[in-house]
Amino acid sequence: MSPRYIDLSHVIEHGLITYQGLPAPIICDFLSREQSKAHYAPGTEFQIGKIEMVANTGTYLDSPFHRYEDGKDLSELDLNSLAYLEGKVVRAKGEAQRAIDTAALKSIDARGKAILIHTGWAAHWRTDQYFEGHPFLTKNAAQFLADEGATLVGIDSYNIDDTADLTRPAHSILLGAGIPIVEHMCNLGQLPDSAFKFFAVPVKVKGMGTFPVRAFAIVE
Repeated sequence: MSPRYIDLSHVIEHGLITYQGLPAPIICDFLSREQSKAHYAPGTEFQIGKIEMVANTGTYLDSPFHRYEDGKDLSELDLNSLAYLEGKVVRAKGEAQRAIDTAALKSIDARGKAILIHTGWAAHWRTDQYFEGHPFLTKNAAQFLADEGATLVGIDSYNIDDTADLTRPAHSILLGAGIPIVEHMCNLGQLPDSAFKFFAVPVKVKGMGTFPVRAFAIVE
């Protein structure tokens, strides 16, 4: 059988609000097809696009530099921490409590793996509900994943932390341990619990800690 590719990223488009308080991207032409006709032979035209956005837009990856001044930025991340990772899904969808604690992780072998937390919150994407009452990892859960040697942690929620907790323990612990975080994922319900490869590679930008990714999985 041919491998199956599952897209785990939201579409970024003009006017998209990913995180309340941060501006939406502005997507437009730098050079339109009509304008380009003046520069090329008849029948030949191109479009050059322009985008202005904050790094925390759409489905994005946080590197340690996002939280720590001396942490690795996007340009310094090892591809071994971003691509062709053995993946594991933690099913936390429908839990009565917003907080996802260590009890949800105890049966997971996290070492060397991308641990993806499936909460089902992506169903609220582009609605007001998405911004309120989202599921998140507790401090103890984040510490468990760091101690167990996870390579990357992702979640299909508004934030991996409780945004009311201004210490941001999950970010602080995971990024402090050099573990990249992917937030605002989707389609995790289409993945098997294991036996897939995960990819989330951002562009190689110096001096930035966060950038959108085309996160996806290969199921063979």
